[in-house]
Amino acid sequence: MDEAITLPVAELAAAYRRRDLSPVEVTTAFLDRINDVDPGLRAFVTVLPDTALLQAKAAERTFAGGEPAGPLSGIPVALKDAFHVAGSPTSLGSRVYEGLISKSDSGVVRRLRAAGAVFTGKTSTAEFGQSATSENLLGPETGNPWDEGRTPGGSSGGSASAVAARLSSVAVGSDGGGSIRIPAAFCGIFGLKTSPGLCPDEKGFRGMTDFVGAGPMTSIVADARPLLGILAGRDYARREVPRLRIAYCARPEGRPVDPGVARAVDAAASQLAAMGHDVVHTDLPLDGWNDVFGPLVLEDEHRERGHLLLRHAEELTRYERSSLRAALALDPASVARAHELLPQYRMRLAALFSRFDLLLTPASAVPAFPHGERPARIDGQEVDQLWGPFPFAVPFNVAGVAAASVPCGFTEGLPVGAQLVAPAGAEQLLLDVSEDLEEALEFDRLAVVSRWSRATVPAP
Repeated sequence: MDEAITLPVAELAAAYRRRDLSPVEVTTAFLDRINDVDPGLRAFVTVLPDTALLQAKAAERTFAGGEPAGPLSGIPVALKDAFHVAGSPTSLGSRVYEGLISKSDSGVVRRLRAAGAVFTGKTSTAEFGQSATSENLLGPETGNPWDEGRTPGGSSGGSASAVAARLSSVAVGSDGGGSIRIPAAFCGIFGLKTSPGLCPDEKGFRGMTDFVGAGPMTSIVADARPLLGILAGRDYARREVPRLRIAYCARPEGRPVDPGVARAVDAAASQLAAMGHDVVHTDLPLDGWNDVFGPLVLEDEHRERGHLLLRHAEELTRYERSSLRAALALDPASVARAHELLPQYRMRLAALFSRFDLLLTPASAVPAFPHGERPARIDGQEVDQLWGPFPFAVPFNVAGVAAASVPCGFTEGLPVGAQLVAPAGAEQLLLDVSEDLEEALEFDRLAVVSRWSRATVPAP
């Protein structure tokens, strides 16, 4: 079972079909690992052993009877605590909703359930997804599996941490301003931000509505294919990649980047060139994204959660209170202007793809940093406390395109992510290039798993 928890999705499914492995035994192994490891990691807000075992038993009956199995039948899936699972708590990372039981599955969960997935639990998130780290008032922040004293990023930090430490085969996150790609980069996993509307979460949580989408968070790119296929209702089988023209921007908008991060992403660019692609050093016209993002996110927060400031202010995180207060002071003219600028920004970025097939940037400006210690300076330059450590993800939410973080190396023992960006709807190309790059770079994704073995798990 120690080996089974590291198997890719396709190999796990094949072992189930051959009856070499049992979905119940594998699920039990993951639940035991969560029980042993998660007290020191805190990736999960709620573990769902009863639900998981019922789903695993159903999968086992399917395989035993030789019946057609769903694409994710018996595969353990962790869910960000922003998706509703019928009969289970959904806190949204907030003390206000702690213990609130969801009455029905939201759209993402419904599709995963129909595909035979096994729900290991709900993973920690920033309150209402409003931070690029994962701290909230429900308990200590989730640890990064590479160094539990550091942030896993956010807001899908619990999902990233769970996948990296192999507490679940795969996980689902959501990304409205980098919330999949930032924690994927910090935790050394693959994370994909999907194009707007590709993976709807019907009757689900609403936040960053103009920019957000659900997406897969996996140890390897191949595991993201069936997961995204279920979420999007499409087939993403691997295809051969032609020679591409790739725009590489090492420091978008001239922002500083940690030297170790820069070296790792430079190496990824060189690897793509060695694979035969035309990699062109290019400045990207990303300026102006916050003139759109800031007002529209605040407008959304005021509409969806403005009432909480009056009734539950003391139960909210500092950053959520700040957002809601800023929303109260928001100039309606800036909101109207943001709505006007959004399609213009998207047209400007879409024009890049008339010249390039893909874009390449760092996924973040720094590696994972200690809890509560956002860098004030990067490579000797002062940076904004809000976006300074991770300014390269959110422009592509505003642009409405597809983007992924691919592990590309290490700096001082911490993983680094390279961000690949594709036109809206080009998830197939993004997966194919990401998998080619992953194989070429040979990132050691299992190095951290042994660190969290039962014998060596750090004390909580």
